[in-house]
Amino acid sequence: MIRKPKTMSPAAKRYLVRFFPAMGAYVAVLFASIWMIKAWAPQGALLWGLAIAPALPIIAVIAIMGLYLVEETDEFLRSMLVQAMLWGIGVTLAGCTAWGFLENADLVPHLPLYMVFPVFCAAMGLAQPLVKWRYR
Repeated sequence: MIRKPKTMSPAAKRYLVRFFPAMGAYVAVLFASIWMIKAWAPQGALLWGLAIAPALPIIAVIAIMGLYLVEETDEFLRSMLVQAMLWGIGVTLAGCTAWGFLENADLVPHLPLYMVFPVFCAAMGLAQPLVKWRYR
């Protein structure tokens, strides 16, 4: 999704303006919630709130990715992004499904569910240059 600033569409620029603050918020909230849980040993609703807090900026990032997809007026760029996202989704679903069966057989360690989105992002990121290469 990130290209040279000169060639970025207005939608891509808006994406970056939204994305980086959301990721900054994620890092800040993640470290703060981990520290607070360890330092305060909260219970009840406070523990629930601190535990779920890092998910909120990630949900915002997912929404920001969707907004970029909707706002991008260049149909070719949008098509390449959709293809990369589909590859990311496919790799993530297939990988997590296979990992789950391996977990059931005690062959691999447990994969926390919060790792699913980073796996998707990595797979989508790896797919983007391949999708781009296809059209050269």
